[in-house]
Amino acid sequence: MIHRRKFRWLRCFSIRRLLFTGISLTIATALLSILLILPWRWLPLPTSSFMLQSVFQNKQIYQYRWTPYSQISPEMPLAAIAGEDQQFPSHHGFDWEALQQAITDYNQGSDLRGASTISQQVAKNLYLWSGRSLFRKALEAWFTVLIEWLWSKQRILEIYLNIAQFSTQIFGVEAASQQFFAHSASQLNREEAALLAAVLPGPELYQVNQPSTVVLDRQYWILRQMEQLGGVNYLNNIQ
Repeated sequence: MIHRRKFRWLRCFSIRRLLFTGISLTIATALLSILLILPWRWLPLPTSSFMLQSVFQNKQIYQYRWTPYSQISPEMPLAAIAGEDQQFPSHHGFDWEALQQAITDYNQGSDLRGASTISQQVAKNLYLWSGRSLFRKALEAWFTVLIEWLWSKQRILEIYLNIAQFSTQIFGVEAASQQFFAHSASQLNREEAALLAAVLPGPELYQVNQPSTVVLDRQYWILRQMEQLGGVNYLNNIQ
């Protein structure tokens, strides 16, 4: 009888210890994640995970220059939203409708396409790596939730435009504008902004300076979407 009681006590102790350890690890992970994200609510980003990976992969220094949202032509954030995430002002990090449509299209024989929101792309580009593993997607979802909680929508968009990859070694709208159009991001017109947004789905495949038919078609589509959204006044929905 004594041995049974001792065994039960030890089992209860082990379960409590496992629960305590699990809760402690969860709290520690949450706090560490918050510390990784919260400072960038105010501070300019010095680099990103994708930028650092490009150095190791291409053995070249990337071009990047942080630019505040107020110094970026409003045509650029509008073009990015029109091309990448038209539900950006209203969703909480995930566009479930777009995701369901992507799954439906795939089941009907279309190629599997991404349905990532701008918030998800920020999480991936800033902290993670390319790939389709469940582990990476889980991390992406975790960081997306925290980013939506800790940053404003305008801040998310500002960081997205600053760390987005426009070619193998060019990151951020300021570096891209200087490289491809020889002027600052504040001077981007509608056509230039739409062309930059057109290469965002695949900067390693599509080129701004030598746009393919696919890129030009996408640029034209984005221009039409920008008009349908109501022009730059649409950005008044983003705070």
